[in-house]
Amino acid sequence: MTGMPAPIERLVIVGGGTAGWMAAAAFSRFLNNGHTKITLIESAEIGTIGVGEATIPPILTFNKMLGINENEFIAATQGTFKAGIEFVNWGAIGERYVHPFGFHGREIHGVAFHQLYLRARSRRPMPPISEWSMSGAAIRLGRFARPGTDASTPFNQLYYAYQFDAALYARFLRTYAERGGIERIEGKVVDVALNGESGFVETLTLADGRRIEGDLFLDCSGFRGLLIEQALKTGYEDWSHWLPCNRAVAVATENAVPPEPLTRATARSHGWQWRIPLQHRMGNGLVYSSAYLSDDDARDTLMANLEGPPLADPRTLSFTTGRRRLSWNKNVITLGLSSGFVEPLESTSIHLVQAGIARLIALFPDKRCTDVERNEYNRAMKDLAEDIRDFVILHFHATRRNDSPFWDYCRTMQPPDSLARKIALFREKGRVFRDNFELFATPSWVAVMFGQGIWPDGYDPIVDALDEDHVDRAIEQMRRDYEATAQRLPTQAEFIARCCAAPGSPLRAAVAAS
Repeated sequence: MTGMPAPIERLVIVGGGTAGWMAAAAFSRFLNNGHTKITLIESAEIGTIGVGEATIPPILTFNKMLGINENEFIAATQGTFKAGIEFVNWGAIGERYVHPFGFHGREIHGVAFHQLYLRARSRRPMPPISEWSMSGAAIRLGRFARPGTDASTPFNQLYYAYQFDAALYARFLRTYAERGGIERIEGKVVDVALNGESGFVETLTLADGRRIEGDLFLDCSGFRGLLIEQALKTGYEDWSHWLPCNRAVAVATENAVPPEPLTRATARSHGWQWRIPLQHRMGNGLVYSSAYLSDDDARDTLMANLEGPPLADPRTLSFTTGRRRLSWNKNVITLGLSSGFVEPLESTSIHLVQAGIARLIALFPDKRCTDVERNEYNRAMKDLAEDIRDFVILHFHATRRNDSPFWDYCRTMQPPDSLARKIALFREKGRVFRDNFELFATPSWVAVMFGQGIWPDGYDPIVDALDEDHVDRAIEQMRRDYEATAQRLPTQAEFIARCCAAPGSPLRAAVAAS
């Protein structure tokens, strides 16, 4: 009889930052099995990007999985709450729309709300569909409160995520992980030794000569991909022909206004600008393509469009949109920027890390790291990345802007076949069908399609089986309920000041003074 496969004894995480410490925190909780030692190698010399970070609602699941107290987490990371994203100047200059988290309205007799909306719109002018969203109403009025488990309708439809300081988030998770038994080693990896027969990574050598052995390695080393690319030569799939931006310049500013419960993305002539409100500052950045805008002009554009005084000099970052050809190669799994990079437009970077961690926990290997496990992990992560890619490309491609060569290129480029098929299907009768386990549900596709001017030629004929007057009264009552419920909520500043303000947060003083 053959023996049982040998379990993983040494799990080594290369790199800290958001990805590394998310993985360390998760595995400190779920691999606390008495025989797997987890080590994280991090170099203070290298540092992390550490800009203001925005997220999407699944991060609540990650925090709950770790048993993190939300109020303590928000205070420790100078965080705020986010009910969606506001897009300015994307369809055309002067236009704006909201992609709210959660639903639009409610189905009536099983018919999707946006189909009811399309029929009503074909008869008369209609407000933006975001007015039929609890999160959308909160954004419009600048209000926020956290729905409890016993919240009534429609307040229980307020979905939210977080905005926080990424460096403080990594620090928060480091404390959690070290409390759970993770060993952190300060050091810089200078050599990677592979097994001559299997090609697996065996040993890492640090600058001071220390050697770290492992059975399984997580590459969280950032864009350089120290293990996955420099050692294993995995290869990279370049998406820059669809997502041409390859630079970002970032700067923090003082808060000129109280933090709103949203991330704002404003399209500029050669890219787009983010605005992420935190408790202690505003995160700002311009994402652009070096083929259409110089670094100096990008910096000038960003600095000319800030709301408050800058707190430091702006920093420029370079990247290539795309993904590593394999997320798991040999005995190396890549998380974060080392796995690839999609435009930060829909705040999906942390979700990709979270999804990778969850999938790895479900497929955690023994020392063999079999092809079956690797192939399943790679398939799932590829599908997720391509789903996010298509959704982000939609924002650039579905534009009527023709004011610059950058937007001319985005408007006229040939999108991926998977996205072209979705757009064509939506243009007919507003239908959205999801493949596999796509991240973005129908309301998200509807928000962006409508928001950027893709209006279907018709609507689903099933809608005409419903009495028009009855439906019109019902959807108008929904809109009023969302509005009235949002009116009763506190402002975000008031809510944070009451329950989760950081020590010394200016929000406490500002709310007390008002």
